[in-house]
Amino acid sequence: MADSTFQHRLRVTPEKPGVYLMKDAGDNVLYVGKASVLRNRLSSYFGSPSGHSAKIRRLVPQITDFEVIVTDTEAEALILENTLIKRYRPRYNARLKDDKTYPFLKIDLSEEFPRVYITRQVSDDGARYFGPFATAGSVRQTMDLVKKLFPYRSCTKVITGSDPRPCLEYFIHRCVAPCSGYASRQDYDQVIQQVIMFMEGNTEAVTQELSKKMEESSEGLEFERAAVLRDQIRSIERVAEEQRIKVDSNPIGDADVIAMAQGTDETWVEVFFIRHGKLIGRDHFFMEGTQDDSTSLVLGQFIKQFYQTALVIPPKILLQHSVEEEELIRDWLRQRRGGAVNLIFPQRGPNRKLLNMVAENANQGLAQHRVKWLNNPDVIHQAMAELQEELSLPSLPVRMECYDISHIQGTNLVGSMVIFQDGKPKTSHYRRFKIKLVDGVDDYASMQEMLRRRFRRLANARADESAAPGLAVPDRAVPDRAAPEREGDGPPDAWSIVPDLVIIDGGKGHLSAALEVLLELGLDDIPLASLAKENEELFVPHTPEPIILPRRSQGLYLVQRIRDEAHRFAITYHRNLRSKGSLRSSIDLVTGIGPKRKRMLLRRFGSIQAIREAPVDEIAAVPGLTRSLALRLKQTL
Repeated sequence: MADSTFQHRLRVTPEKPGVYLMKDAGDNVLYVGKASVLRNRLSSYFGSPSGHSAKIRRLVPQITDFEVIVTDTEAEALILENTLIKRYRPRYNARLKDDKTYPFLKIDLSEEFPRVYITRQVSDDGARYFGPFATAGSVRQTMDLVKKLFPYRSCTKVITGSDPRPCLEYFIHRCVAPCSGYASRQDYDQVIQQVIMFMEGNTEAVTQELSKKMEESSEGLEFERAAVLRDQIRSIERVAEEQRIKVDSNPIGDADVIAMAQGTDETWVEVFFIRHGKLIGRDHFFMEGTQDDSTSLVLGQFIKQFYQTALVIPPKILLQHSVEEEELIRDWLRQRRGGAVNLIFPQRGPNRKLLNMVAENANQGLAQHRVKWLNNPDVIHQAMAELQEELSLPSLPVRMECYDISHIQGTNLVGSMVIFQDGKPKTSHYRRFKIKLVDGVDDYASMQEMLRRRFRRLANARADESAAPGLAVPDRAVPDRAAPEREGDGPPDAWSIVPDLVIIDGGKGHLSAALEVLLELGLDDIPLASLAKENEELFVPHTPEPIILPRRSQGLYLVQRIRDEAHRFAITYHRNLRSKGSLRSSIDLVTGIGPKRKRMLLRRFGSIQAIREAPVDEIAAVPGLTRSLALRLKQTL
């Protein structure tokens, strides 16, 4: 649609709250949003793009039509926005993955002898529902635990109480056998109430009730029944103790704790459910379409979409980050819960410690998810095939090398070289470089120094091979000032292996700098590409336009994985150098303390921190030091 037509339509768009749908030429919904003033929000899309995020800059050129739905209040718009996101699943919205099929645990209290089972449909039928859970696997794990603790029936037979004998579950204490009349309806209802209290996190009430029954059985000389109840109490207390340890005895009451780890186009959201101060469960969820979205936006979208279907909303929700439209979301949650809901963003104390634990679980979950991806040979082959086709490579990129530079304000410049063989890290071939010939901040020159030091080895190996074909190529020595630092003891001929693809972390400028080095060394046959992080664009030599792989491309995911690994490796080396530098400089600043006295100090105290905390007299007692020298050292530290 022409811009002029948009402007005409915007003039008649109402200045009221509501929801808008952005559509492409095929009438597909690209994006669903809400606004307190529809006209103002829509006008922002078709004005100057200077303030737009990367996602909006990609979205706007595809819009050929839009539709608006007016609501009475912004709160109604929020609810409608969630509903439409679930219905259309627009590619540019941050959205819960497969949220229509989340399973719940159901206890149908209308049955004479209620069962506990999994369902994916929630209705207002008087039953008790617990969830949602992320997967059927996670809800089955919960069911297995509950079944071990409470002897409710798992069969589907009609209970008459007249069966001649119970099944095996009765004899292993997994059922109270109402089918054979061993338990009345009242007895069975008590078991079900215990399950409900346990799922709500009220384990103290459960153990108190069971302890009372155990004492009654013991007084009635029913010692076998008392022993079964004793074992049941111990099992429940053990589970409760494990939960208490996990939340660090934090007196938090009822709360959900939410943290996330953001990937390239999807985000892992971890939720810990705490009831009565104990962790009664945890689960994780995936948010799709989160590329270029802020943490505040992603977390806000998760809260709106998750709690729209959640059956229990606690009075407190601890969040890793602030969220957009905090007041609106808080009011909406209050309306859904029928009571106050506090959104808390702790910065310190036990609540922050708990949030950090949840965030670490989210990071580990996302990392494990990526590792599973890397271990799938079919996916890896597909990724390499995509890269071969998109980058016009002469062969499948079985061996890929990636290079990155790291520094802080020009200090401790370091470079990293990581190798992926068959789509997996080959850490024995990793190398790290200390940049020594570049003054100040110059990423291009630093990248060139690193590449010269790496590919000069390969160029020399090729020259030796040409001079004496058929002879083994020795590992040519490099002058000390150019020698790379190594991680591990890789094979001596690692430098002579020709990569199928070299990836540079950076944009066009970094690519040009790298190409200059390869041409200078006569290695113009090695495929080269750079990956610009801002828009995840790939650049190759002699092609001015970037190569933009689909956001769900396996090839893109692989090069991002390699780039991130190179960045991690460089940052790790950089931090080590900074740490060593700070240790050296702290003592070296003290006049009168040279290498020998410094060795004596570190041998005596073990670390700079220990020297800083030691009394002056204890420092002065070190051989070679005086009291005045010890005073100067303490003042400096």
